[in-house]
Amino acid sequence: MQDEIRLDDVVRMKKQHPCGSFEWTVTRIGADIKMRCNGCGRVVMLDRGEFLRRRKKVLKQGSVPPEVSLGLEQKRTVPNEGE
Repeated sequence: MQDEIRLDDVVRMKKQHPCGSFEWTVTRIGADIKMRCNGCGRVVMLDRGEFLRRRKKVLKQGSVPPEVSLGLEQKRTVPNEGE
């Protein structure tokens, strides 16, 4: 399984949440992963290693690449034509 995590990924976890749902949406990525239960809305944070161990599969990949959401992408500047 790929280790890439994107903002707004919908993931299926190995264990069921007490509300009965297996699906979670990733809302923040970094050293810790913040996710919201799609069943009851509970918010949980897991460290990256724990998240990768507990994740079963990605149901829907988020549209924002991790480079953009982590701020790693360099901004492109267009030189001014007058200068």
